[in-house]
Amino acid sequence: MLFLVAVLVLYFKYFLNWEDDFAITIYHTFVALCYLTPILGAIIADSWLGKFKTIIYLSIVYAVGQVVMAVSAIHDITDTNKDGVPDSMTFHVALSMVGLILIALGTGGIKPCVAAFGGDQFDEDQEKQRGTFFSIFYLSINAGSLLSTIITPILRAQKCGIHSKQQCYPLAFGVPAALMVVALIVFIVGSGMYTKVPPAGNILVKVCKCVGFAVSNRFKHRSSTFPKRAHWMDWAEEKYDKLLIAQVKMVLKVLFLYLPLPMFWTLFDQQGSRWTLQATTMNGDFGLMVIQPDQMQTVNPILILVLVPIMDSIVYPLISKCKLNFTPLRRMTVGMFFAAVAFVAAALVQLQIDNTLPKFSSSTESQAKFINMVDGTLHITAGPEKFTLDPFTATQDYLTFDEPFEMSVNASRPESITLPHGNRTTLVIAREGFQLGYRIFQDFNTKPDQGYNAIRFLNGFRSPLSVSVGTESIGNINTNDMSPYVKLSHGTISFTIENLLGNQCSFSRKLGFGSSFTYFIPSTFAMGENCDQHIREVEDIKPNSIHMAWQIPQYFLMTTGEVVFSVTGLEFSYSQAPSNMKSVLQAGWLLTVAVGNIIVLIVAEAAQLPDKWAEYILFASLLVLVCIIFAVMAMFYTYTDPAKIEAQFLNMEPEDKEKKNMEKDKKGMADESGKSSDFSSDEEKTKQSKL
Repeated sequence: MLFLVAVLVLYFKYFLNWEDDFAITIYHTFVALCYLTPILGAIIADSWLGKFKTIIYLSIVYAVGQVVMAVSAIHDITDTNKDGVPDSMTFHVALSMVGLILIALGTGGIKPCVAAFGGDQFDEDQEKQRGTFFSIFYLSINAGSLLSTIITPILRAQKCGIHSKQQCYPLAFGVPAALMVVALIVFIVGSGMYTKVPPAGNILVKVCKCVGFAVSNRFKHRSSTFPKRAHWMDWAEEKYDKLLIAQVKMVLKVLFLYLPLPMFWTLFDQQGSRWTLQATTMNGDFGLMVIQPDQMQTVNPILILVLVPIMDSIVYPLISKCKLNFTPLRRMTVGMFFAAVAFVAAALVQLQIDNTLPKFSSSTESQAKFINMVDGTLHITAGPEKFTLDPFTATQDYLTFDEPFEMSVNASRPESITLPHGNRTTLVIAREGFQLGYRIFQDFNTKPDQGYNAIRFLNGFRSPLSVSVGTESIGNINTNDMSPYVKLSHGTISFTIENLLGNQCSFSRKLGFGSSFTYFIPSTFAMGENCDQHIREVEDIKPNSIHMAWQIPQYFLMTTGEVVFSVTGLEFSYSQAPSNMKSVLQAGWLLTVAVGNIIVLIVAEAAQLPDKWAEYILFASLLVLVCIIFAVMAMFYTYTDPAKIEAQFLNMEPEDKEKKNMEKDKKGMADESGKSSDFSSDEEKTKQSKL
């Protein structure tokens, strides 16, 4: 799943062309499903197939899902006109949904089995070796996460395709599918070396039945005539032994503490959605390398590998030496607070990004930029706006109009101009014969996606010109005409302009991220050395200026929160769980992740905030509120030793069994005496009837 999640939200946005909010919704729905299906996997493994077979069968489902995802991302399948855009998006969406469902079933199903199956390979007297295994297992998960967030975006950024080259999502999904198949084969080959514990019934199902019986029995005896019991679970004593009931009580006590925890995962899992989309509007040039937006997630696993030993070896021992009672629940509270602060940091970064973004026109407005292609000064009146343009220059910013306006050039007779609302346009004023005329061209109405730069050329030369980028030709551009936009990546790009005689002008420009430029060639342009000095550059949309490094503080805060919250939470749950119900609390812990992702959907849909920074503050505020509630709940929690409690009930079991046997014997004797009295009375009645 890690390889998929790294690029999933970008696949939704840029391949399936979904809006940001809808892409985020489907992303978190998928993650929630991945954390709901472990319950199903645990039941299948413990009640039916066993862990080994469950891992094999559901890994096959997982691999098939990845293959389906890879096929769904091949744009050439439905690209009949060979323009690089799928003609039947419904086909690709349907395949994607099938693939995601299969992956959710596969990855969720094997989640509760893999770690437990590894633990089964050790004997009871190999606790140290088992602990080493789990440490390596946790390290392997984070190493896999690190590799996925580095490699998958690199694969996605490659260009592939039969008819047209597009970002290679099939490669990003296909390589993990192949690796999964290889891993599955290796796992199966080692079958003879494994210890395979047969299924012995699912304790989760047993716990649910015990709780269900207690609730129904309490409801049946809700009348005040029945004596009250110390705990509502005691109403299960008629059917279940006291040890099981005591174990269920301990589990429910911890599960009650889990109620506020989903809010932490609500914020945490938005690293793969909102934070990735935030990175697409930032500058990823780190000098020696260029970081893709989806590669910023590598900061999380790197920091985990660094912070876990620091916390265990330095921070916690120092706190202990300071005589501070830093209990597990207090650690978890601090972890939640760190996550909230991380979202405040993300909001501050978003505010800085918003200040650099262009102000696009609303649905009731239109925006226009004016370019003077004449070798002379122009005095222009456009509605209420009056300005002067020097030769071969353009207005620095777009002018906004909310209705049609009249335009006059050098005091000429005004002409009525009507521009489409909700759009940006460029009005090019050029000489047409002996008169001045104008032409209107559509501009980019949004920030170029994926950090691309939108580049076009305006030909003001007296003859047609052809322009090429590297080895690809943009095409021929007639006089006073504009080329279509071409999307170019970050870096130094080489351009070549060629006239009808075959003379060429080569020049280069260094492009950033997310910009839009119009390069116009004036009538004074001449081929030869330093020809590029004649070419004018008009900046339509500024490049991303906020660096991705500004995301590192929010990742650091969130990862610190994860280490303090998640690792401590798992340790706390394990210590407070009965010996045979560790898996129940594991399922409960995974369920909090699923609920957290569902909360993202509910809050985002209910709030409908126009500004992204406001959404970050909203989520941070909700987590602070939940953090306070959890801290209060933790104050009233009493730590228990499940082993001692279980030992007490195990010692009591023989006595309970003896009492129950005595009660059964008494009941049996009573029944027999009743039957004998009934027989005697029947005999008397027979005698009387004869008399």
